[in-house]
Amino acid sequence: MRIVSLVPSATEMLFALGLGSELVAVTHECDFPPAAQELPRVTRDVLPRGLSSAEIDAAVKELTLAGESIYELDLDTLHDLRPDLIVTQALCSVCAVSFDDVRAVAEEIETRPRVISLDPHTVGEVLGDARTLAEATDRREAAVALVRDAAARIDRVRVAVRRARRPRVAALEWLDPPFAAGHWTPQLIEYAGGEDVLGFAGEHSEQRSWEEVAASEPDVVIVMPCGYDAEIAHREAEMHRDQLTAVGAGEVVAVDAAAYFSRPGPRIVDGLELLAHVLHPELFSSPPAPVLTVEL
Repeated sequence: MRIVSLVPSATEMLFALGLGSELVAVTHECDFPPAAQELPRVTRDVLPRGLSSAEIDAAVKELTLAGESIYELDLDTLHDLRPDLIVTQALCSVCAVSFDDVRAVAEEIETRPRVISLDPHTVGEVLGDARTLAEATDRREAAVALVRDAAARIDRVRVAVRRARRPRVAALEWLDPPFAAGHWTPQLIEYAGGEDVLGFAGEHSEQRSWEEVAASEPDVVIVMPCGYDAEIAHREAEMHRDQLTAVGAGEVVAVDAAAYFSRPGPRIVDGLELLAHVLHPELFSSPPAPVLTVEL
């Protein structure tokens, strides 16, 4: 089978199911596992480089109102690749090429590839996507193993924090303006032994004001700007030091959202274990990835 992935999280899931050798193209943002970086790219970013967070937010909102995406497809390459399956998403209107556009393009490709859209809102739906892909690619046993391992790791964390204190957590997936993380992130915070004071499980991320963030009285602020790694997240936090200081939290940390929170793929379980370390270092001494403290 010849597979094209138009979503980084789908690329990760396909590799986790043992389908890396059947992938023939990915997006320009697909960077994990490392083998994904060796595949042809069939998308590009339409936003100019060097924009500030506020400028990116304004550009994204403008594109959203116009019904456009921040990505464009390389149609010629896509046609030449003759895929049998294209995996995309419709969860975020600007995070991938429009599902309707992909479906229209697929109808013009000689092989008439099947188009699957993965649109999870919760942790359970993220794991359910493994089953969806497995059904389409005859990898059922691999999906069962993947889900079983993820569920066991989730259960281990939930059991460990069952009697622990539950710090109040504000998870911010953008800072200018501030956005409260939604979808699966509030669930991950709950599973890790915290109380999300801004986001709602299964719901879209929501813009907030800094006054609202402060009024939520978090004990911990987790800076996780969508699509950014920990170093860039830390830099963004430093640029908003005054606003974060005014929130009054006892701890502010920056994490790698691109790897562990923004993408609804297998690594959200690593994200859960990272959160468990942040919220309960007395129970989880070894985080799966660096956590950068923001000094206020």
